[in-house]
This record gives sequence, structure tokens and C-alpha cells, in this order.
Amino acid sequence: MSTENDSLGGFLRHRRERLSPQEAGLSPGGRRRTPGLRREEVASLAAISSDYYGRLEQGRLTNASSATLASLARALRLSLDERDYLFRLAGQEPPSRHSAYAHIDPAMLFLLDALSETPAQITDDLLTVVAQNQAATALLGPWTGLPDFDSNVTWRWFADPSSRALNVPEEHAAIGRAYAADLRSGLARRPAREKYGTELAKDLLERSAEFRNLWEDHEVEPLTSSAKRIQHPEAGVLDLQCDVVLSPATGHRLIVFRPRPGSGAGAKLSFLSVLGEQNFD
Repeated sequence: MSTENDSLGGFLRHRRERLSPQEAGLSPGGRRRTPGLRREEVASLAAISSDYYGRLEQGRLTNASSATLASLARALRLSLDERDYLFRLAGQEPPSRHSAYAHIDPAMLFLLDALSETPAQITDDLLTVVAQNQAATALLGPWTGLPDFDSNVTWRWFADPSSRALNVPEEHAAIGRAYAADLRSGLARRPAREKYGTELAKDLLERSAEFRNLWEDHEVEPLTSSAKRIQHPEAGVLDLQCDVVLSPATGHRLIVFRPRPGSGAGAKLSFLSVLGEQNFD
């Protein structure tokens, strides 16, 4: 058992014990015998098994992936320096700002947790989903931690037409145009020939004639607040306002799906919230 991985386990345990359930967006529940979060709570927040997390804390694992380390950094609400330290303890170089595992502004994670009954998710500057609250998962399905480009909203829109099923057909054209313009805007802010963004755009140009046509228009515009109608198989049609909040510190975006006044969508979101809690139990 290596000293390096003993240190990794000790660091994880220390940060787990100092983080309160409220700070992690969880209900405090009943009386706790020890301070901080339980191991299974950290595992759930990081979308890994309790057994896997336990072996990490005990120093019995030596090959945690970058995706797992990034998920743990978010679950434990680590600062940027703490996240970099976690990666180095695991023998890995910390990810760059433009990586799918880049640091998320803790203030944005706090807002995500606070919006417990309002669907919200955090994306990077290219619209790759890096965190969701439970309400967003109930409304939109799981989007985080998927392989290749599957967590990218723009890629899924053009590469997998079934991903459009939740959007009413009359909005498809406008949504596709907005996603293409947003991708060009995001790429313009990244270093030239940055790998992830370059490969994402190249893949879409090869795979989708619709995307190629929109790309040729050279429209450049980041996403802004817009009205959307979501047709959910269990809740019906929801009239929502999709708001975008930018983090100047990291470039991540908090995307909030709030009910439009007088639409009745609030009651439907409450229904989905209850349904989601049942599915997560």
C-alpha cells in the first residue's frame, strides 16, 4: 500500500468529515454520530458506488479515473487548489480549464444545490453538462459523466435526433440554430486548435448535414434566456423560461428551467420533483 494513496484516502476522509450535509445540498436527517457526510452520501453525490469510494478512502485503490476525481472534487466542494491537490495525490496532472473535468465555481454549485425544486444544470462554455440537480435529472434525464461527447447538449442535438423528443417540434429549428451559434462563440474563446472543442466540431461537421448548413452561416452568439416548451412523458407540456447565468471565474454556465408565470408549469415541476425523489430512493 503506497504512501501516496494513503494520503489520498486521508485527504478524502478529512474533507468528507468537515463538510456538512447542508453545505453539500443534502437534508441533515436524524442525529449523526460523527461530523460531516457519510461515505455513502459522498459516493451518491459523486455518482460512484459506496464500495468503490470506501476503497479509495482506505488506500486500496490506485487507479481512480480523471472523471471520478473530478466528481469527487465537486461532491466535496473543493476549491481549485484543493482539486489540483487531489489530482496530484492520485498521481495525475490537474485538468486544464477547458477540460471536461475542469473546476466548477463553488458559488455556482451552491446555487445549483439551493434550486432544489427548480431544474438546473451546470455546463462548460461548449454546453457540456458537468453537474445537475435532482430536479433537472427528473425533467431531462441524466446528462453527466457520459462517454465521448454524449454529455454535450449541442452534440447530442445534432448527432442523436432522439434527444429532441422533449422539445416541441415547432421549436427545433430555432434551438438548433442557437446551439450552432453558441458553439462557434465558445470555440472563439478557447485557444486555437484546442483538442476537445476542435474534435467536437469536426465530428458534427462529418456526421450532420443540418449542422453543416448552420455552421456555414457563421453565426456567433452565446445562449441567452429563452422560452422553451418541454413535453415530458409523465408531466405533459411545461412552459418554461430557460435562464443562463455565467460564472466569470470559470466560464461555466448555470442553466435554470423556471416555470413561466401563469403557465401551471410550477405544479408539474413539483410533481416531477416528488417522482424523482421516489426514483432516487
